[in-house]
Amino acid sequence: MEERELLRRACSGDAEAFGELVSLYQQKVFHLAFGFTHDRTAADDLAQEIFLKAYLALPGFRGKAEFSTWLYRLAINHIKDYLRKMKRKIQREESLEEARERLISKEENVIEKEELMERRRQLLHKVIAALPEKYRLVLTLRDIEGLPYEEIASLLGISIGTVDSRLHRARKLLREKMEPYLRQEGRIS
Repeated sequence: MEERELLRRACSGDAEAFGELVSLYQQKVFHLAFGFTHDRTAADDLAQEIFLKAYLALPGFRGKAEFSTWLYRLAINHIKDYLRKMKRKIQREESLEEARERLISKEENVIEKEELMERRRQLLHKVIAALPEKYRLVLTLRDIEGLPYEEIASLLGISIGTVDSRLHRARKLLREKMEPYLRQEGRIS
C-alpha cells in the first residue's frame, strides 16, 4: 500500500495502517535517536515514545509537510527534550554527589581535627604531669582552673611574686617540652 493511503487511513484511526508506517520509519527514527544518545537502550525507548507521541498527534497532522518531515521534527523535539532532562538529571546527580563528597570531606576533617585535638590534649596532660610539682600546681591552678594569683598564693602559702615566677617558669618548660611535637605537626617552624 502507498504511504499516502497508509497515512490517510492512520489519520482515520486505523491502527494497522499506523503499524505499517511505524515499520517504514522505525529504523530511521531509531538511528536518529541513537545518533543523539549513543545508547541503544535509550534510542529504542525514545523511538517507541516518538511513535506513541506521533500516534496521539496524528489527528492534528494537516499534511502541510511530508509525513517523514513531520515525524522527524517530532522526533528531534522529543529527543532534545530527553537530552535536556538527562542533562539536568546528571547535573543534579553531580551536584548531589559533589555536595555529598564535600559533606564527607568536612566530616572527615572534623573527625581528623577532633582526633588531633584529643592527641594534643593527651600529650599536654602528659607533659604537664611530667613537670616538677611546684610548677605543675601553679600552672594547673592558674591556666586550667582559672584561679586568680591571690587565691593561688593563699592556697599554696607562697607570695604572689613566687606564683608569678613559677607560672612563668612552668609555661616556659611546657613550651620547651611541647615544641618538638608542634614542630613535627608543622605548627611551628
